[in-house]
Amino acid sequence: MADQKSKGVKLYGTSFNGHTTMVECALRLKGVAYEYVEEDRKNKSEALLKLNPVHKQVPVLVVDGKPIAESQIILQHIDDVWKDPPHLPEDPYKRAKVRFWADFVSKKVVPIMHTIVTLKGDEQKTAADEFGGYLQTMEDGIREELWTGGPFINGDNPGLLDVVMGSSYTWIKFIEAVAGVKLTKREKTPLLCSSMEAFVELDAVKELMTPPEVLLQSRGNPGAKTTATSDD
Repeated sequence: MADQKSKGVKLYGTSFNGHTTMVECALRLKGVAYEYVEEDRKNKSEALLKLNPVHKQVPVLVVDGKPIAESQIILQHIDDVWKDPPHLPEDPYKRAKVRFWADFVSKKVVPIMHTIVTLKGDEQKTAADEFGGYLQTMEDGIREELWTGGPFINGDNPGLLDVVMGSSYTWIKFIEAVAGVKLTKREKTPLLCSSMEAFVELDAVKELMTPPEVLLQSRGNPGAKTTATSDD
């Protein structure tokens, strides 16, 4: 895939940040050439604060000097600007359903991931069960409303939901290792499990998938905060 270099593209992000990784995955799958700017979480640059004065967080995508903030909005903007290959279906109903499930991940799945690592014992087990229930809800809904076969949620090629879930896979494995709980169960959610596994093996994004053991090492380093769960 040739680099799509028609626009000046710059991404402000941080290392070990799931939302930054998500946006990078989308750009690379589109073949978009971009400049990456690493931000310091403890000392955010004046450029970042000017580009995102409301939330003062990464990631921020700048296209031809125009900033877009918030990872879910950035993903949809990327698909609007660079249409090949498409990450959203052509059918308006299915596009709406993809957006619904992406929002579900943001509002339900991601917050409980953060909660799991803060709990112990029965409370942690309850939270892990809640996470599993959310994945089951997604599995059932996607099968009924979107999936038509293929290795990805989007079919033969990865789409927006594959970016959202696939880029989260190593973070899920990281949380499993930290918390000592099993979060993904192939017998219950085979489509989600297999599509995430297929995603992390894609040549375009493979180098962005930080191994869980590296995330574990960064967790022990106070200067390398891991943020799987929110725009930072």
